[in-house]
Amino acid sequence: MGWLSSILWAFWYILPAYFANASPVLVGGGRPIDGGRVWRDGRRLLGNGKTWRGFIGGVTIGTLVGLIQYFITPGFYGDLPTALELAFLLSFGALVGDLIGSFFKRRANLPRGAPAIGLDQLGFLISALVFAYPVKTLTSGQIIFLLVVSPFVHWGANYLAYRLGWKSVPW
Repeated sequence: MGWLSSILWAFWYILPAYFANASPVLVGGGRPIDGGRVWRDGRRLLGNGKTWRGFIGGVTIGTLVGLIQYFITPGFYGDLPTALELAFLLSFGALVGDLIGSFFKRRANLPRGAPAIGLDQLGFLISALVFAYPVKTLTSGQIIFLLVVSPFVHWGANYLAYRLGWKSVPW
């Protein structure tokens, strides 16, 4: 496999995580995952921005993206159950990584929506890759590519969502 096709497959592989991470902006709202609970430091565990609707909606959208990908390139996944499992794990992992990032942002006393360079752009990615590892993984070169390109994809997606009025801040 040439380097260009290798990085294109890496991008294709991670799409469920990207969609899962981005979609709570559109489908979120409602009851917070932390239920309003606070940590020992007196700050919320996660905050109002992390909701069950956003989490479940994000996992669902990411998994559906993987299902669509399967029908476009079935050879990439092998079979439908593997495609669904991989898409689910990438999506679930991305949102767990986002929750972990939110937890640490609350500990740092950052307000909801405040940027945390690196944590916002890579936490979801690293968690998604860890969760999906048992099913299908990437080469180290592909992972490095995603670590380099994901911050730019994240910033671009956030800016687009801001311009479309879906987010109140461009980060």
